[in-house]
Amino acid sequence: MSPADIFEKLYSTGLFSDINLHFAEFVAGRSDGKLEVFIAAAFVSQASSAGHLCIDLEEPAFSESGVMEVVPPACRDAGLWRTILLESGAAVEPGGYAPLVLEKPSRLYLFRYWQYENHLAETILSRARQPEGMDGLTVSPEALAGFRAGQVFSEPDWQRIAVCTAFLKKLCIISGGPGTGKTTVVGDIISLALSGRKGAYPRIALAAPTGKAAVRLQEAVAGKLASSGVPASQIPGASTIHRLLGTVRGSPYFHHDEGNPLPFDLVVLDEGSMIDLALMAKLVRAVPERAHLVILGDRDQLSSVEPGSVLGDLCGAGDMNRFSASFVEASSRFGVFPDRGAVSTGEGSSGPLLDCVVELKKSYRFEESSGIGEISRAVRRGDGRAAFEMLESGVFPDAVWTDLPPSDDLASAITPRVLKFFRTLAKAADPVEALAGFDDFRVLCALREGPYGVRTVNRHVEWALSRQGLIRTDTRWYRGRPVLVTSNDYNLNLFNGDLGIILPDPASGGRLRVFFRTGASIRSFAPAGLPEHETVYAMTVHKSQGAEFDEALIILPDRPAPVLTRELIYTALTRARTRVEIWGRPDVFIKAVGCRTRRASGLRDRLWGCQTL
Repeated sequence: MSPADIFEKLYSTGLFSDINLHFAEFVAGRSDGKLEVFIAAAFVSQASSAGHLCIDLEEPAFSESGVMEVVPPACRDAGLWRTILLESGAAVEPGGYAPLVLEKPSRLYLFRYWQYENHLAETILSRARQPEGMDGLTVSPEALAGFRAGQVFSEPDWQRIAVCTAFLKKLCIISGGPGTGKTTVVGDIISLALSGRKGAYPRIALAAPTGKAAVRLQEAVAGKLASSGVPASQIPGASTIHRLLGTVRGSPYFHHDEGNPLPFDLVVLDEGSMIDLALMAKLVRAVPERAHLVILGDRDQLSSVEPGSVLGDLCGAGDMNRFSASFVEASSRFGVFPDRGAVSTGEGSSGPLLDCVVELKKSYRFEESSGIGEISRAVRRGDGRAAFEMLESGVFPDAVWTDLPPSDDLASAITPRVLKFFRTLAKAADPVEALAGFDDFRVLCALREGPYGVRTVNRHVEWALSRQGLIRTDTRWYRGRPVLVTSNDYNLNLFNGDLGIILPDPASGGRLRVFFRTGASIRSFAPAGLPEHETVYAMTVHKSQGAEFDEALIILPDRPAPVLTRELIYTALTRARTRVEIWGRPDVFIKAVGCRTRRASGLRDRLWGCQTL
């Protein structure tokens, strides 16, 4: 079989993209066209497209890919395959330089992902190994020991433990579901840091992966600090990570890096599950060594769209809140663990990250009687049948199941739901009120394309609104159209995930402008000058991360799909604050909950000493 025939065979499987195969051709061309090199490069490139950081030569995905007939025998022997790759020069062991990196025992990486993973692990472990101390943040030991010390809890106060850990360690990773108080913890950390100052106030940065998540973080923290009496001038603003680091036009690099670190004493990152490996590696290396770094998120949510599952790897594979006996003893003078008997000291676990990871367990948003809370907990356990039965039972008014209508009837079925909420948006005049009101309701889809995907649903919503005379569909730019930026524009300072709305601007003679909220300010732009964007009555569940809505309508497809996983269902459910409705088929829903996302990575192994492939 000729190289051209092999290329065509691999392409015909639908598993590989043009980029995957052209990259494989390039790499194989450096080694006299060896087929073993071509196959390895194609699979590792395809794996990165699917979110993995590496592949395992011991467990190649040949049997499920339909390419067995073109795979040479050497690729079925991991030891022999490894030898061929190294001798070809297309792959090197760590320390060398080539397109591919082979790390023992059998992980094969694209060079850049191996480098990002290695750099991130080194930086995280170095920070975690620093002894307990509060240099950089000047809160007094007495203030820390007295923080919430008088309150009585039936179980350990994990919020308090998280706050104290953020001061005692240079790295603190806080995971928790919706309503467990992650932003409350951030407010407490900042309030204590500002109240305990000696001289100048500490320099504090808040950041999140998307503009919407940054706005939510700033609003939540500002409200908490204002009620605590913190002067408005000292309440830190929040920004996207890209804005924080300072982008360099036409470059993958940032102004702030290890050689030019960020000028802060405390850096807080929210929505950590959304941060991909490359961005996290660059960000962590830009945080100065003496500064405290706090990373918040929910490890059960969807991972980033780009390769990696960084927050999950940082949190480890087992139960969190398992501290070392030495940390419990060293922190005893601060009263961090008032009841040592209630806290696990991590038997069977080890490593410097053990004392840096805290899980918030109690939900203050979803009471025990909450359907959203109860069903999301069943989804987290992987119990799809129990979750479906609770949805279908009608017991919970805040969580409702509806059988998926046929695709031909979707437009008429969705009309009354969307008119209830989007009618006001279409008539909005004030951008502040319009952007705030847009969080009342959102349609969330699992897929982007198809009869139940975002593009189709957005067309149905526009059709429903236009039939009521609420919007014009004879023009792309119409009053009340909500848009979501889908690419970064560093000149305009607009980034992927920023949400805006088109309204007449009195300041420009009533011409239509697109209004965005950045922190506490509103900015407007000419529609024609926007970066890539899309209409956003409906959005994918992936795009909804970092946002919350009073009510959400979740539309699942009529058949299983690779993206339908436990993490997607959990993320979709927990975007709603007060009510969620799911349209779907029972078999598709139950299968999705039983399917857990697995991303090949060596990061958890580096951090915790456990195999993750």
